Amino acid sequence: MAENKTTPEHQHTCDVLIVGAGAAGLSLALKIAETTDVIVLSKGKLSEGSTYYAQGGVAAVFSDDDSVESHIEDTLIAGAGLCDEEAVRFTVTNAKESMQWLIDTGVDFDTEGNNEKSSTEETQYHLTREGGHSHRRILHAADATGREIEESLLEAVKKHPHIRLMEGFNAIDIITTRKLNLPANRVLGAYVWNRNEERVETVKAHFVTLATGGASKVYQYTSNPDVSSGDGVALAWRSGCRVANMEFNQFHPTCLFHADAKNFLLTEALRGEGALLLRPDGTRFMPDFDERAELAPRDIVARAIDYEMKRLGVDCMYLDISHQPKDFIIKHFPTIYRRCLKLGIDIAHQPMPIVPAAHYTCGGVMIDHHGQTDIDGLYAIGEVTYTGLHGANRLASNSLLECIVYAHACAKDITNRISFYKNRKFANIPDWDESQVENSDEQVVIQHNWHELRLFMWDYVGIVRTDKRLQRALSRVQLLQQEINEYYSNFKVGNNLLELRNLAQVAELIIKSAIARKESRGLHYNSDYPENGGTSKPTILNPNID
Repeated sequence: MAENKTTPEHQHTCDVLIVGAGAAGLSLALKIAETTDVIVLSKGKLSEGSTYYAQGGVAAVFSDDDSVESHIEDTLIAGAGLCDEEAVRFTVTNAKESMQWLIDTGVDFDTEGNNEKSSTEETQYHLTREGGHSHRRILHAADATGREIEESLLEAVKKHPHIRLMEGFNAIDIITTRKLNLPANRVLGAYVWNRNEERVETVKAHFVTLATGGASKVYQYTSNPDVSSGDGVALAWRSGCRVANMEFNQFHPTCLFHADAKNFLLTEALRGEGALLLRPDGTRFMPDFDERAELAPRDIVARAIDYEMKRLGVDCMYLDISHQPKDFIIKHFPTIYRRCLKLGIDIAHQPMPIVPAAHYTCGGVMIDHHGQTDIDGLYAIGEVTYTGLHGANRLASNSLLECIVYAHACAKDITNRISFYKNRKFANIPDWDESQVENSDEQVVIQHNWHELRLFMWDYVGIVRTDKRLQRALSRVQLLQQEINEYYSNFKVGNNLLELRNLAQVAELIIKSAIARKESRGLHYNSDYPENGGTSKPTILNPNID
């Protein structure tokens, strides 16, 4: 087969390439676009990222009864001794300013009273409370906050003349000087897979930012959309970036348990507004596990549900808010009410069946307070990163906050640096070479490995772990990686192969990190080491060593 040369129409150039079109990526694009030429890649549809499906809200101090110090304290407590206090303080102190920017951009958070907002000073936002928070501080748009943020940011981005949205593009690999055997290790761009035309294209860029979200698709049961396949972590790792705390995977306690309700999350705000967790016989169980009961942090609630399900041998527990007035339920949780009603569950009169599911990746690519990774010019923001904010467990509604705060910090750094690169020529990047590969006639191999990976990660590296399970998982994933790498070397790339390759890499990082932590802390619970062992340092993996 002749080499498939990259034609000029398959090449793109920009000042900044942003991989990911969620809250983090779109916020960064808007903040830098006045002085910068930007391309934003979206792997799937522009509204298919995790941001769009986020229900609860964003944590920020907007009440006189609350304080920045209290928000910091709550975050540190939830993080179980592994938060970077400097990162926590940086994020929380910038929270209100970042939320005001969202409001100014068009995000319509719920307000008290008649919903009329003439100025920030006069506006009283409706604040809800979630597990681990000592005050009501969650800004929200009913129970569809993520959708409101995503749609508002997208509307602004689509109007901007300096931002190009490329929908249906996977990043295959980051291009760096080291990979081209050039001095140092600076980013030059990326090879990307055009899912629409089924071809590889090249994007040359002075800066690249990974805003790809998390890796919860590595588990069989997840609240995340299908695009959450750990792409950014795998891309950064293969490029030479360190990762940290990959063992801390947050399992959301309450996902709807129903055959026709794939990935449907039941927001923690339900419990913040009084919903109770019940056994099948209608009795409460959370007071038996924690004095905060239903408002305990997510790791405690998820383990309690998992324990009760296994103890009783049942498929699910229940979440009940039917004691609240129907009008209250419909006003505050319209999306959940309508969705459940379509499935035959009237939450105003009956409890919702629930199970825990993989929800959030607390670890990720190591960055500084500007979003800069170990590679010059390669940034990362949002769930793909390890900032130190979340520690061993993420406090509810700090995730979207982190996206916006670090997007703004990243924007400042890129804006300060971009003038030096604007008039410089782009590097001569070699064409993507398909001369040694062919079309696959064995897609079943990908599907089989895909399902096997997600199943053993759920069984062996889930809510409760053991050394024996972790070692089994490591052996399995390394065998899978051999098969995947052989397949990748012989056949043309495609979406499923690219995601499987990334998921297998991320799974190995999660397993190795879990093996390294000889204690139970936060989201990592190993029954061979049930006590907190006092290991108050992050688990860091280095691709140049490990």
